[in-house]
Amino acid sequence: MFFDLPDHSTLYQALLDRDEAYEGRAYVCVASTGVFCRLTCPARKPLAANCTFHATIGACIEAGFRPCKRCHPLQPAASADPTIGRLLAALDARPHYRWGEDDIARMGLDLSTVRRAFKRQYGMTFLEMARHRRLREGFETLSEGGTVIAAQQDAGFQSASAFRAAFARVIGCAPGELSTKGMLLADWIGTPLGDMIAISSASHLHLLEFVERKALPTEVARLRARAKGDLGIGSYAPTEQIRAELADFFAGKSAQFRTPLALDGSAFTRAVWAELQQIPAGDTRSYGEIARRIGQPSAVRAVARANGANQLALIIPCHRVIGADGALTGYGGGLWRKQRLLEIEQQYRENGGGVAAAG
Repeated sequence: MFFDLPDHSTLYQALLDRDEAYEGRAYVCVASTGVFCRLTCPARKPLAANCTFHATIGACIEAGFRPCKRCHPLQPAASADPTIGRLLAALDARPHYRWGEDDIARMGLDLSTVRRAFKRQYGMTFLEMARHRRLREGFETLSEGGTVIAAQQDAGFQSASAFRAAFARVIGCAPGELSTKGMLLADWIGTPLGDMIAISSASHLHLLEFVERKALPTEVARLRARAKGDLGIGSYAPTEQIRAELADFFAGKSAQFRTPLALDGSAFTRAVWAELQQIPAGDTRSYGEIARRIGQPSAVRAVARANGANQLALIIPCHRVIGADGALTGYGGGLWRKQRLLEIEQQYRENGGGVAAAG
C-alpha cells in the first residue's frame, strides 16, 4: 500500500462527525481558508470540494497551509513534549525571524534531539517549518506587486542574499531578476492540493506545476532561456483562464481545460501528450497502452520519459497513467496528489464527465 489514509469520502465523514479516532492520524487542509485543522476542529465544516487530507502536519505545511487558530493542530505535540512547546512558542513570538541552529543551541537544546522530535511529530524539522512560514509571506508580497525589499522584509530575511537563495530554490532565479513585465509572466495559483506556479505568454500557457516539484527550477530556467531572460511576475490572460478552469475542476463543475497551451517537445513527445489528453477524467491507462495507442508498442520507456517531461500538470493529465500492475508509480507532484486527483475525477466518471481537453 502506498497510502495509509482511507479515501476522501471516509475522511470527510470523519471530519463532519469530529471523529476522535483520527486524532493525530489525519489532518484536513481547507482551500477556502488556507488553513489546516484536526478532524475534531469545532469550526464550521467546509465543503468537501475544498478539503484535502494528509497524514502529517509537515505535508500540510509543505502544501502551503497554515495551522488553524481554533483547533491548534500543533498543540498536542507541544503539550506532550516541552521542547517542542518551547520552540513553537518562540516561533509564534518571532514569526519573521530567521531561525538557525545557533538559536536552538543558545536555548540550551540539543540539535539532534530537536530534529528527531519535530520529524517524528510533524514530518519536518523546526527550521524547515520556520522557513516555510517566512517564505510564503515573501511570495505573496511579490505576487501582489510588492518590491523585492518588501518581500524580503515580509519574509523576515535580514539578508538579501539569503532571500534570493531561498526564492531561487523554488522558482530557479532570484526575485530581483523578475519584473512585472515580460514576454513570460509567472503567477501563483492556490488550489485545494497546494500552491501552483503558472507561466504564460500573452497568448499561451507554458507551465503549470506544484511549487514543490523538484524539477520546477530547471523547467523555469529553460523557459527563461527560451525567452532570453524576459520573465516577470504577473498574469496574462491564459493564466487567468486556467485559474478559473482549475477552480471549476476542484469544485466538481468541469474537467474540461480549454486554455491554449504552448507545447514544446519532439513529435513523439507531443504524440504522447495528445494521447494523455484523450484519457477521460476518472479513467487511467498504462504506459504500455499509451505506447500501443500511438502506434509504437515497444516504446514503453520512451512513453514514461515523455510523461515525466510534462510541465503542464492536470491539463496534460499524466496523473492518469499508472503501472501495468495497477500501481500508481511516480508523479512529480507527489503520489498522494496523484491518488487524490484520481479520487476527485471519479465524480466526473460517475456523472459522465468529458475528456480534459485543451483548445
